[in-house]
Amino acid sequence: MAVFTPLSDAQVAEFLERFNVGNLRSLKGVPHGTENSTFFVTTERGEWVLTLFEQGEFEDLPFFVDLLDYLDAHDLPVPGPIHDRQGVALQRLAGRPALLFPRMPGAHPSAPNLAQCAALGDALGRMHLVSQRFQGSRANPRDLDWLNRRHLEVLAFLDDADRALMQAEIADYTLAFEGISLPRGAIHGDLFRDNTLYEGDRLGGIIDFYNGCTGELLFDLAIVINDWASDEDGKLNAERYSAILGAYVKHRPLDAYERRLWSTMLRMTALRYWLSRLLVIHVDPPAHDITPHDPARFRLLLGRRLNAEIPPLPA
Repeated sequence: MAVFTPLSDAQVAEFLERFNVGNLRSLKGVPHGTENSTFFVTTERGEWVLTLFEQGEFEDLPFFVDLLDYLDAHDLPVPGPIHDRQGVALQRLAGRPALLFPRMPGAHPSAPNLAQCAALGDALGRMHLVSQRFQGSRANPRDLDWLNRRHLEVLAFLDDADRALMQAEIADYTLAFEGISLPRGAIHGDLFRDNTLYEGDRLGGIIDFYNGCTGELLFDLAIVINDWASDEDGKLNAERYSAILGAYVKHRPLDAYERRLWSTMLRMTALRYWLSRLLVIHVDPPAHDITPHDPARFRLLLGRRLNAEIPPLPA
């Protein structure tokens, strides 16, 4: 369960009095997630999502609030946080930081079709276009500097081939990105399929911005392609790849440096998740009793990006 701090109906009913959202009708814990406690809340005025933050850098929460407010104001399909009667979004409940959001419509797409891929590419392109003007700032916690530092902690747990691969890849990234300035802005940082909601082919919402930061827009796009356009064997599906990127570049065309470094960024984001999952298993066990994700998926993706041709980028 992803309810690490249980709440009673009475606690939530009292909490809702701070907002203009109506009176509590039902409360249900959400049985998925890995870090925070999440609840579905129903009132006579609608459906809401209540999140209690259990771990992480709590001082970063104002960044997430400001980013979601900004994107919501620009008509992106994100859950803009609900502000209380005094105009404050970030609250405390049961000793934890808390946010209340509108519940976005739809379900996670396990096998996205081409229309869903195009909708995601369109929304991400629009998001990256406006996010370059967002004034907030939070350093990317999983950037190249992080890879250089943290990979040393897992080398002892790898066989000789994987150890050599990881070291060679990071050295290659360091050389490739040296002195290069790529377009930057606010990014989602973790835009996997399970962080989106669809009603049929319509994108109902992009959720879970808690890896959001200020970073290279290409980093965000590469994370999306590695998840959304990869088949079970790790190969890129050319049709899904083209649907996402074709819709994306209509809003934000890629510059010459981004095009040159595209295949490198696909590899780097695959290694980023390979490393983060290795760290959870061997170095930083989760704070709660949950099953860590298997690193093998991203080791497979990295191998595919190294050994298989990357489809061309749209003009």
